Amino acid sequence: MTEDNPLCRVDAALTATWPAAQTEALGPLTLRRSQGGGSRVTAATLTGNIPPSPDVLECAEHIMRNWGQPPRFRIGAAQARFDAMLSARGYTAHDPTLFYSAPTAELAVEPPRLATFDIWPPLAIQIDIWSEAGIGPERIAVMDRTPSPRTALLGRANDHPAATAFLAAHDGTAMIHALEVRPAHRRRGVARHLMSHSALWAMRNDCHTLALAVTEANIGARAFYDGLGMTVTGRYHYRKGTVDARDARNRAEPAASGSTAG
Repeated sequence: MTEDNPLCRVDAALTATWPAAQTEALGPLTLRRSQGGGSRVTAATLTGNIPPSPDVLECAEHIMRNWGQPPRFRIGAAQARFDAMLSARGYTAHDPTLFYSAPTAELAVEPPRLATFDIWPPLAIQIDIWSEAGIGPERIAVMDRTPSPRTALLGRANDHPAATAFLAAHDGTAMIHALEVRPAHRRRGVARHLMSHSALWAMRNDCHTLALAVTEANIGARAFYDGLGMTVTGRYHYRKGTVDARDARNRAEPAASGSTAG
């Protein structure tokens, strides 16, 4: 991918707006180390589409295991050879994910008065809403280390805090993360108002594109983003290895044919 490729820009924004605590370059691979925070901040990635050598891959696995992380890689749609290489080594695929994006101008509608706010740092009530949805301190730490411009959005319904999201900008693309609406306030337009506010904030911060990542399995969220007119601009999935190197070798190396017991 080139820097002028829209998918490349969204992928770069994902990395920049949800950063790992530590990164390490190893040949064509970028390794990520974090104390929690999800697969996005612990999965290694491949630059380009040419797989690393077996020696480089084994070294990467060794480093990740020494960090206390199972080897994990984020695989783009064009990286089929690397995907096959990992599959042959016993890696399991999980969490196929879609990139959605739209021009900010198409989503930038002024929300109703007092329906949404952008606040940094986030208020305690926003932390509570995230916590209720399973977004705990490790992911809040990711937000804290994301470089500016960044903000936390608060959505209100019936004069009550109803929703929150994290939003950050990178090189003309604003990325939304951790959008959560309290169950009692769903289907009342709160999420739509947050998306409108996101687009307005993005335009104020010189962003022409609003983007996000959502798992393929999240049918409800995908229907919502489709309804906003956002389009799928890319996809990726993860491959996860085992924590124990011996398990990985056993899965990758079949027993010799013709062997006998006894």
